[in-house]
Amino acid sequence: MDGIACTLTEYAAESRRIQLVAAFAPAAELPRAAAAAARLAERTPEGAQTSVDLYLWREGAGGDPDAIAAELRAALSQAGFRRPLRRASVLVAYPARGLGRQASQLHFTFRGGPAEFVEEPRYRGVHPMIFRRMQLARLSKFELTRLPSPEDVYLYRGVARDNPRDERLFAVAEVRDLTPLHDARGRVVQLPHLERMLHEALAGMRRFQARRAPHQRLEWNRVLLTVEPPLLLSRDEVRGVAERIGPATQGLGLEMVLLAARVPHPDTGELKDALVRVTTDGRTVAVRWDAPTDRPLEPLSEYHLRVVQLRRRGLVHPFELVRMLAPTRDSQAGVPPGEFVEHDLDASGALAPVSRPPGQNGANVVVGVVRTFTARHAEGMQRVVLLGDPSRSMGALAEPECRRIEAALDLAERLRVPAEWFAVSAGAKISMDSGTENMDWISRVLRRIVTFTQGGGEINVVVCGINVGAQPYWNAEATMLMHTRGILVMTPGSAMVLTGKEALDYSGSVSAEDNQGIGGYDRIMGPNGQAQYRAGSVGEAIQILLRHYEHTYVVPGERFPRRAATTDPAARDVRTSPHGPAGGAGFETVGDVFDAATNPDRKKPFDIRRVMAAAVDQDHPPLERWRDLRGGETAVVWDAHLGGWPVCLLGIESRPLPRLEFVPADGPELWSAGTLFPQSSKKLARAINGASGNRPVVVLANLSGFDGSPESMRRLQLEYGAEIGRAVVNFRGPFVFCVVSRYHGGAFVVFSKALREDIEVVAVEGARASVIGGAPAAAVVFSREVETRTRKDPRVVEAEKAAAAGGAARGRLAEIVAAVRSEKVGEVADEFDGVHTVERARRVGSLDRIIAPADLRPYLVDAVARGIARHSG
Repeated sequence: MDGIACTLTEYAAESRRIQLVAAFAPAAELPRAAAAAARLAERTPEGAQTSVDLYLWREGAGGDPDAIAAELRAALSQAGFRRPLRRASVLVAYPARGLGRQASQLHFTFRGGPAEFVEEPRYRGVHPMIFRRMQLARLSKFELTRLPSPEDVYLYRGVARDNPRDERLFAVAEVRDLTPLHDARGRVVQLPHLERMLHEALAGMRRFQARRAPHQRLEWNRVLLTVEPPLLLSRDEVRGVAERIGPATQGLGLEMVLLAARVPHPDTGELKDALVRVTTDGRTVAVRWDAPTDRPLEPLSEYHLRVVQLRRRGLVHPFELVRMLAPTRDSQAGVPPGEFVEHDLDASGALAPVSRPPGQNGANVVVGVVRTFTARHAEGMQRVVLLGDPSRSMGALAEPECRRIEAALDLAERLRVPAEWFAVSAGAKISMDSGTENMDWISRVLRRIVTFTQGGGEINVVVCGINVGAQPYWNAEATMLMHTRGILVMTPGSAMVLTGKEALDYSGSVSAEDNQGIGGYDRIMGPNGQAQYRAGSVGEAIQILLRHYEHTYVVPGERFPRRAATTDPAARDVRTSPHGPAGGAGFETVGDVFDAATNPDRKKPFDIRRVMAAAVDQDHPPLERWRDLRGGETAVVWDAHLGGWPVCLLGIESRPLPRLEFVPADGPELWSAGTLFPQSSKKLARAINGASGNRPVVVLANLSGFDGSPESMRRLQLEYGAEIGRAVVNFRGPFVFCVVSRYHGGAFVVFSKALREDIEVVAVEGARASVIGGAPAAAVVFSREVETRTRKDPRVVEAEKAAAAGGAARGRLAEIVAAVRSEKVGEVADEFDGVHTVERARRVGSLDRIIAPADLRPYLVDAVARGIARHSG
C-alpha cells in the first residue's frame, strides 16, 4: 500500500476477534509505514479489535531507546488511525548485529489511539505475543525493568507493586532444540541447546549481581525456560542433567529453575503440558513435576522476606531446612521423601504436635518430629529435630529455648530415636531484663545432654551458621566425647567459637581474621577431629546425615540396623580387585598384597583403603569419618556394609604418609606404616565406642604397635592407647579382628582375644603375629646372641687374626664385623619370625582361625552374620 509492504490477517484471542495489520519498511519510511497501516486498519470489521505490527530496519549504530520510543509514539499519533488500537508493536532491527550482548532488535509496544499513544514499559524489548508465550504475564504484580542480556534471553529486575522490599531477578528464554548427546552406553549426558540457554540466562544474572555488594544481592530469583519440542526424557534423565548443571547456579540467589514443556503421559504416551521445578543450592538438586499454571506470581510474604534476608547473610531459615529435610513424595530430591510435624510445649511443659503456618514459632528454636521414608524403612525413620532460628535474635538462648531443648531430648528418649540438631546460635541471651538465670538454664540443658548421651542416646549436630558460647559446649557434650555416638557436620561459613572475633578483639585477646579462623572446619574443627564431616551445603549435610542413618539407624524394639539388599556375592574373591600405585610397591591387584611372590614377609607398603574397598559391598559406598583429622591419618574409619549388614570398618594405613604440619625435632618425619599415633589411637577408640550397642565392628589390621617417640608420649599416647583397650572391653556387639599383614606390640594387647570372650580374631595366610617383629627382636632382645654368632663367624675370626698383625687389615676388620653382624641380625630375625608365626598364635589361642586370601570377604560376611545372630538371641 503506497509502496509499503503490508499484510492483513485475523486471529482469535481471549474469545475476541483480532484484525492484525503488519507493515514492513526501512526506519526512514516510518511515517509512510504508519499511515499505510492506518488506512489498512480501516478494513477492520465491526466487533473486532485492531492490532498493528510495524517491522523496521535501520543501518548503523542503535540510538537511544527512549528517543526512538518518542519518535515512534509521534509517528503513530500522526498516522491517522480512526479508532483506538488493541496495541501497536514496533520492531526496529539492526543488520549485522546480534553477536554477544549486542542487541540486534529493539521492541516497543504502545496502547491507546487514535490521537495519543502511550508506551507499555513492560513490553520494551519483547513482543507481547512472546511475552505471553513465555509466561511473563504471570509477573503482572511486579514492575519489570529489562536488563542487558544475551540475544534470545529476557532478563528483568522485578519489584512487587504492593511490597517494594520484594525485589528479584527473572530470566526467561525459549528452548527450540532438545537434541540430546549420549555416552557410549546410550545414556543422555547433555542437552546442548537447553544448557546453552540456561547458561546465557545465568550469565546475565551473574553480571547484574556482580555490580552489587554481597549483602545487597538479590535472592529468590527465577529462571523460566519454555521448551518448544516435546521433552521425551525420563524423569531420571532429567534429574541427571539437572545435577550436572546445578553447580553453575551457585551464588546467584536462585529460588528455582522452571521448565515449561510438553511431556508424555507415563501410561498413554499422550503429550501433556507440565511445569518442571528444579531447586538447587549448587550441590544438591530436587526436581518436582507439576501441572502448569497461569496464576500471577504472588509477592513474597513476610515469612519469605525473612527467608530472603537470611539467605543474603548465608543462613537458612529453619522451615526452609524442614523443606529440604522432608521433601514431598512427588519431588525428585537427593533426599528421600518425608514428613515433619512441628511440636511445641503444652500446658504440662511437654512437647505436643501443633499446626500453624511456618515461622510462627514463639521461641528462637523450632522443634518437631521428622520421618524419612526409605526402602529399608517404609514406615519412616523417625527422629526428633531441633532447629535454631537465626531470624529471631540470631538464635539467642534463654529459658524458652532451653525448656524446648530439654523437652526435645525427653521426647527422643521416650521414643528411643536419635535427636537431630541444626545448630545456629549467638549464645546466651544478653539483655537488660535477664542475666545469670539464662546461664543456669543453659547448664540445665548441658546436664540433660550428658544424661541423655550417657544413657545411650544419640545426638547428631549440623552446624549451619555461627555457634557462639553455649552452643559449641552443647555440641561438644553431644558429639565430641569418648562415650558419644552422634556425628557433627559443618557447612560452609559455619564456625564454633567460645567468644566471637569482635569480642576477642575488643578485649585484647588473640583473635583471627574472622570467626572461621577461630572455629571453622578447614583450619580448626576438621584438623582437630571435633567435626567429623564437612558438607558443601546444608543440603549436602542432610545427605551425609541420612547416609549416617543408613549404617546406624535402629528401629525402636530392634537390636541392629536393618540389613540392606545387596547384589554383591558374599563369596566374591577380593584378590581380583585393583590396587593401584599407592604405596609404591607396584601392586596391581589386592591379591598381590597377599602373594608371597610379590610381597614376601608382608613388609611392602600397600593402601589399606583398597583392601577395605575390596572387602565391602560394592553397591553400598562407604562413608568415612574424621578424614581430615590431622595426626590421625594412619587410622581409617568407615561406615560400610558387609553382606548387606551395616558395620563399622576400621583399617590401619599400611604405607608411610607425609605429615601435613610442623614436625617437632622429637617426633617422626613421616607417619610410619602400621603404626598408631596419639590421634589415630583416639580416632579408633571413639569409633569403637560409637558403634558399641549399635552395629558390628570389623578391623583389618596391619599393626606394628604404638609409636613411642617423645612427641607421641607428650601428646597422650598412653592415654589414647588405653582408651582403645577400654573401648574393646566395654564393646557390646559382634567384634571381628582380622590380621592382613603384621600384628605386634602394644597394639596386640588392646585388640587381644583375651579382652572379651566373643571377639573373633583371625589372620590371613602369610601374616605375622608376635610380641615384637623379628628385626627389632634380633637387634634389641637377642643382641647378645647376635654378637656371639658374629664373633664366632669364621670370616670375623680370620679378620681378627689379620688385624692383630697390624696394617690395613685392622681397618678392614670393622667393615667385616659390620657386614657379618647385619647378616646375623637377619638370621636371628628369620628364626624368630619362623617360630612366632600365625600358626603358633593359633595353637596358643591368640587366633581363632587362619584364612586364605580368597576367603577374606566370605569369612567377614559370615562372621558378621554369626555375631548378629548371636547377639540378637
